[in-house]
Amino acid sequence: MATQGRRPARAGRGTPVRRNKAAPAERFPPPKPAKKTAKVVFDAPAAEAELPRTFRLGVMPGATPGKWIDAWKQRMPRVPLELVPIEVADQRRALDDVDAALVRLPLEDDALHVIPLYEETPVVVTSIESHLLAADELTVADLEGEVVIGLTDDALGAPDLPGTTPAAFGALSTEEAIATAASGVGIVVVPMSLARAHHRKDADHRVLVDGPTSTVALAWPRDRTTTDVDTFVGIVRGRTTNSSR
Repeated sequence: MATQGRRPARAGRGTPVRRNKAAPAERFPPPKPAKKTAKVVFDAPAAEAELPRTFRLGVMPGATPGKWIDAWKQRMPRVPLELVPIEVADQRRALDDVDAALVRLPLEDDALHVIPLYEETPVVVTSIESHLLAADELTVADLEGEVVIGLTDDALGAPDLPGTTPAAFGALSTEEAIATAASGVGIVVVPMSLARAHHRKDADHRVLVDGPTSTVALAWPRDRTTTDVDTFVGIVRGRTTNSSR
């Protein structure tokens, strides 16, 4: 037959073949919306800078706060500590002018916080030539017949020493009394720290084992308990920076 053996006609070369291309919107999807974040406030008030200040510590004669001062310098390097000498006879009034003070008890005043710290041993100060120095320590009975020099700044509250005789002259300051005792005129009974503070080559001292002790305390006005005072209290009590109150 005439139609046998014929091949089907092919598409012309100029006819394009359609491809399944994605639409531009599908090929380039829109960006995802940004995640919401917390609003940052840039106008928050800045922390107030600490005002310069000094911690004023009153110190009566004989007190030795050296180790506490060293601890303060390490813990509070930006707050200088000023030592203010005070007299025992005037220590209550002096507390109105300092942040806190090392004082001698008794000090009775309900307006004060008072923390006893330690007891000071009493000693007898006498001339280097005195027979009293033959003993390693003394008792009140050993002082019988001795002349006792009175003190204007007595830290022991005029101790009762039976068998002794008061000096014929008026009371002297501790420094003057020790100088007088060194000359051989009488004896002086004081806390050991004062004997050491006024040490002389022509005088020496012996512990008075049954004599009255002197209590050293830290005191400050109740209505002025500041952060600095709390810090110093922590130092004298041995608290570290991480200790709880």
